[in-house]
Amino acid sequence: MTIAPQSIAEAFTTARAAGRALDGFPGTTPTTLDEAYAVQAAAIARWPDAVKGWKVARVAPAFAAQFPEERMIGPAFAANVHRVEAGGVAQCPVFEGGFAAVEAEVVIVVAADSPAGKADWTADSVVPLVRSMHIGVEVASSPLATLNDIGPGAVISDFGNNWGVVVGAEIANWRELESIAVETFIDGQSVGTGKVAIKPGPLGALAFTLNKRAQQGEILRAGDVISTGMITGVHDIRIGQQSRHVFAGAGEVQVQITKAVAAGA
Repeated sequence: MTIAPQSIAEAFTTARAAGRALDGFPGTTPTTLDEAYAVQAAAIARWPDAVKGWKVARVAPAFAAQFPEERMIGPAFAANVHRVEAGGVAQCPVFEGGFAAVEAEVVIVVAADSPAGKADWTADSVVPLVRSMHIGVEVASSPLATLNDIGPGAVISDFGNNWGVVVGAEIANWRELESIAVETFIDGQSVGTGKVAIKPGPLGALAFTLNKRAQQGEILRAGDVISTGMITGVHDIRIGQQSRHVFAGAGEVQVQITKAVAAGA
C-alpha cells in the first residue's frame, strides 16, 4: 500500500496549528526512511515558520532492521527554540490529548553554514562547526499520543515528535570533558539519571545531522540548534507540570509545561 505524503503532512500540520489531538495515524504509516522523510519534507513545506535547528534521536533496536540508520532527525522551528538564562524557566507548550515528554539533552549551536554536498562528517571532524555547546531540553510533543509506539516511520513523519528545544547555559569547557552526568526531576521527583559521552553522543549526533541533510540536498546554517539526543530517558509529562534537569558541573534547566493553543489564539 502506498503512502500519501501530502495528505499525512496536511493532517499533522492542521492538528498542530489547531492545538488539537489526533485519534490515530492519518493514513498509511511510512515503512521506509525515504517514505517517512518525504512526509516530513511535505510537512515542513506546509508549516509557516522557519526551521532553526534539528532534534536528533536514536532508532530503537526493535526498529533497526526496518529503519537502518542509527539516528533520525526532525525540525525545530523558530517559535519553539527557547533560550533561558540560569535560574529562568522556559514556558513550553504540548498537545493536550497527544504525546508529551521532556528529555534532558546537550544542545549544539552551529558555528557556520556547512559546505554543500559534504556527507562524510565524523564526531572528530565536526568540532570546527561547534560554535557552542549548551545544557538543554527537548520537549517532545505530537497531536498523536501513540506516535512513539508506532515507530520511526510515524515519528519522522510528524516533525520527529519535536515541539521545543530549550537552550540553557553554555558548557564552556566541553572540549575538556569526556562525559556529563545528568538527572531529571518532574515536580521535584527524580525520574531518571544518565551520563552523556561528548564525542559519540553530541558530536556524533551533529555529524549524523550534517550527513543526513547533505544527503537531502540541504545544509545546516550558522546559528542552527541541534538537540542531540536524550540522556536520562524520555519522561512523560502533563500540562501544568514542571521539570528540572541537572547537569553535574554545568548547571540546570527548568521547563514549565503549558497547553498548546491554536495558532494566533
